[in-house]
Amino acid sequence: MCMGIPLNSLLDYNGNAYELAVAISKRAYQLAVLKTPDVVDSDGKVVGLAMNQIFSKEIVYQIEE
Repeated sequence: MCMGIPLNSLLDYNGNAYELAVAISKRAYQLAVLKTPDVVDSDGKVVGLAMNQIFSKEIVYQIEE
């Protein structure tokens, strides 16, 4: 299963773009380190997988102050 970057979700996103980029980057790093079955199924494309997880609310992030 090869997941691409969810461009429609990205275009429709109305939140803080910097916060989103940081969340995607951190989740992609986690996925690369953990090498879960999801990563194997997505052919190692961790950025697209991270974006899909965040936009589908499978992974929820919050900004700590």
